[in-house]
Amino acid sequence: MLSALEQFAPLPLQESWDNAGLQVGLTEAEVSGALLCLDVTEKVVDEAVRKGCNLIVSHHPLLFRGLKTISDLTDVQRTVRKAIRQDVCVVSMHTNMDNAQGGVNFKIAEKLGLTDVTFLSPKRVGNVECGSGVVGTLESPMAADDFVLKVKRAFGVECAMTNELLRRPVSRVAICGGAGDFLLDDAVSAGADAFITGEMHYHQYFGYEQRIQICVIGHYQSEQFTTEVFRDIIQAQCPGVRTEMAETCTNPILYL
Repeated sequence: MLSALEQFAPLPLQESWDNAGLQVGLTEAEVSGALLCLDVTEKVVDEAVRKGCNLIVSHHPLLFRGLKTISDLTDVQRTVRKAIRQDVCVVSMHTNMDNAQGGVNFKIAEKLGLTDVTFLSPKRVGNVECGSGVVGTLESPMAADDFVLKVKRAFGVECAMTNELLRRPVSRVAICGGAGDFLLDDAVSAGADAFITGEMHYHQYFGYEQRIQICVIGHYQSEQFTTEVFRDIIQAQCPGVRTEMAETCTNPILYL
């Protein structure tokens, strides 16, 4: 199953700072069930055990850096210890899944009903076409305030952070799930009327008034449907493997 995920989103597609791939466990372990999630926490490991899953497939890596100690000093150390004790493997598909054809950003575009979706910042890794972000077209142009409401409904968010509302219709939309402000200028260059991402630095909002409609919906919220990408890959390539969507909400940010 790991090979199926890596065939869809090869590890060389990940960014240089990332640590996608096998996090905990042995690759030859027989899979009793796969729990699909965004983040790996102790509660997620507990849920996997409770549901009889000995594999967790996450978007965000449990291990971004090497551990010098495996004790109970941090949440990551405790989670690693629990996964090992419970014989649960952990695999993460992060920026390789962000950059893959049909990956995270294509799923976001699908949820918004965009058409003619292509990479926003395309590149090639070997003979594989990949890229950062995507850009596509709404089925029909809409006013900026209606567009923001459409995004909020599609992702079930309580609020969206935007710049000044655009005084022209929104038709072409650029997307980058997670922290995507590095692609804002690419979105403008691509002729996008709007740019959706999960989080953005404060100063990035300045200077884009009436150039592009910024819509920031939260890191977790923007990538919440990544588990559907995992499910579809596993069900297509490994139909005998049971998949479970994690019910544990790992979003650490509350809106009060």
